[in-house]
Amino acid sequence: MSSVSLAPDKRPLLLLSANSAWNVANFRMGLLRALVGEGYAVVVAAPADVHESGLADEHVRFVPLAIDRSGMNPVTDLQLLGRYRQLMRSFRPAAFLSFTIKPNIYGSLAARVAGVPAINNISGLGTMFLGKGWQAHLAHGLYRAAMRRSPTVFFQNPDDRQLFVEAGTVRSEQAKLLPGSGIDLTRFTPAPLPAERPPTFLFIGRLLADKGVREFVEAARLVMQEFPEARFEMLGGMDPGNRTAINPDEILRWRQEANVQMLGEAADVRPHIARATAVVLPSYREGLPRVLLEAAAMARPLIATDVPGCRSIVDHERNGFLCAVRDARALADAMIRLIRLPGEKREAMGRAARARVEAEFSEQTVIQAYLGALRDIGANSRVGQA
Repeated sequence: MSSVSLAPDKRPLLLLSANSAWNVANFRMGLLRALVGEGYAVVVAAPADVHESGLADEHVRFVPLAIDRSGMNPVTDLQLLGRYRQLMRSFRPAAFLSFTIKPNIYGSLAARVAGVPAINNISGLGTMFLGKGWQAHLAHGLYRAAMRRSPTVFFQNPDDRQLFVEAGTVRSEQAKLLPGSGIDLTRFTPAPLPAERPPTFLFIGRLLADKGVREFVEAARLVMQEFPEARFEMLGGMDPGNRTAINPDEILRWRQEANVQMLGEAADVRPHIARATAVVLPSYREGLPRVLLEAAAMARPLIATDVPGCRSIVDHERNGFLCAVRDARALADAMIRLIRLPGEKREAMGRAARARVEAEFSEQTVIQAYLGALRDIGANSRVGQA
């Protein structure tokens, strides 16, 4: 274990890293506040964007870190590893907390060399794991090397945990389950289903093929053949750096179609969820999708594909419907089933969704898991340089 230096205020220092400041600000802010409240000095290393100022407001130091999120250039990735090693030398943190693929791999490799305990969070497996070829084998090998000495590796659904344990990528005693990033139940509160709007189905997410956006658009066409008054909305932005990003020309065609309304991006999704009849996520695979947690917390019925992550939240025919993946017809049939339900049945589904989130997916559960993991490695007695 490497030696550590005293910070001026003698607080133990934690280094966190994700592939964007947006990721941290949107999914980890409750955790950051809790860590600061527990007496830790917190440093976040991520690519800079407009959300870094919000981190400063929470007494969190931000360090810009260039990460090519989707690229597979080994030279670029080795440079990233070098930047993480420099961060470890500069801050000598008590622990390294990583989120998203490249921080989990290259940040943890650097932490391992520096003798810094790492706590990893596998929030989703990404495109590389959707196939069985050399990319998946490479990814497992990189994860195995990076997390060999990580005391705790958090997974957000049991399918991903089982996959990693059975492949020998992590040991069973390392692998712990978390309820996603958790949901703030005081911020996302139940909203009554809109009584006067036509049935409205809302997709929230990046415009990626792996999110099932093409199936959503095709399903909208199919549903409108039977229910022409139905509305379909897509809330989210393009992600040109992602290998499965939708071509801008295709998005332009969708904007010109009357059956799907493209809403762009929004800083606050709650007003859009409140206007929806149901929230739809036809993704090919998820960790534990935050959008479904948010929708469930606002008492909305859920429609999602029967894949890892989604089925951890959607209880088929109780709080929503599961359907076959990559199947626009099956998705359309699920939407039609919801349209045909009496209003009181939809409301009951929404109440069941809220109840499940309250019982299983509170943000406080996530926070306590992290504080427990930090106590287990004695991070409160190891201090770095703030």
